[in-house]
Amino acid sequence: MKSLREALAWAEKNQVAIGHFNISDSEGFKAVVEAAKELGVPVIIGVSEGERAFIGLQEVVSLVKIARGNGLDVFVNADHTYSMEKARAAIDAGMDSVIIDEAGKPLEENIKLTKEIVDYARSRTKGRTLSIDSQGSTLVEGELGFIGVSSKVLEKLPDGVSQDSQTKPEDAKRFVEETGIDLFAPSVGNVHGLVKSGQPKLNIERIKALREAVKVPLVLHGGSGISDEDFLSAIAAGIRVIHINTELRLAYKEGIAEGLKSGEIAPYKFMETGVEEMKKVVRERLRLFNKL
Repeated sequence: MKSLREALAWAEKNQVAIGHFNISDSEGFKAVVEAAKELGVPVIIGVSEGERAFIGLQEVVSLVKIARGNGLDVFVNADHTYSMEKARAAIDAGMDSVIIDEAGKPLEENIKLTKEIVDYARSRTKGRTLSIDSQGSTLVEGELGFIGVSSKVLEKLPDGVSQDSQTKPEDAKRFVEETGIDLFAPSVGNVHGLVKSGQPKLNIERIKALREAVKVPLVLHGGSGISDEDFLSAIAAGIRVIHINTELRLAYKEGIAEGLKSGEIAPYKFMETGVEEMKKVVRERLRLFNKL
């Protein structure tokens, strides 16, 4: 059973990316874990502040512990955490990783606040074993560059997302070195949500430049709607974790709507269609990310 740090090293060695899928409930967890188990690849469960408030922080940690106890390489990430208090709570709960998202703040303030969480994670994990990570280390991810904030279907690109908002290599180098983060999420043409007019193409050359500038794994947020070709190019350029959320939410909603047409009133029967639709998305993405 790997730690997340070991799984990331495995992904780097094999030049693949670990799929990160957000969930809100046990049905989402079931879909993601079963798909990863079928393919025999590691996977990251993501829960944002809102998602973990719904499913429960300790509850999702417990679900992941059970999966890991069954020999599966399943990890849990406290996705997009804007509150310092909630970032600390995620670390204390034993999450494998946490992203403190201060990308909306000036660089100096982003560095300061992100480093506070890195220091807290180190102080809380040094010399002890957390609930999930056998190495006793909660990894901290930082973000630099604006990619929007909504995991919804969008009519157009969010205001503020442009070529100029993409992460500069020199800023990334300073950010990573001064914060000491374990993973880095840049803006490289990616956007949160699914844009009806089409997802902008990823800036592959920028990803390559960032990979040269920083020596920690790169994380691609806003993966919904990106073309297979861009995904493969991004992985080859150095992306090691890819986030998918909006695609999964749409599949879940459409699957449940189909299940309800059956007239079933037992939740486990009409929701099963939603689970199966999510599994289709997860399997497809995991096959691509792992070059299966």
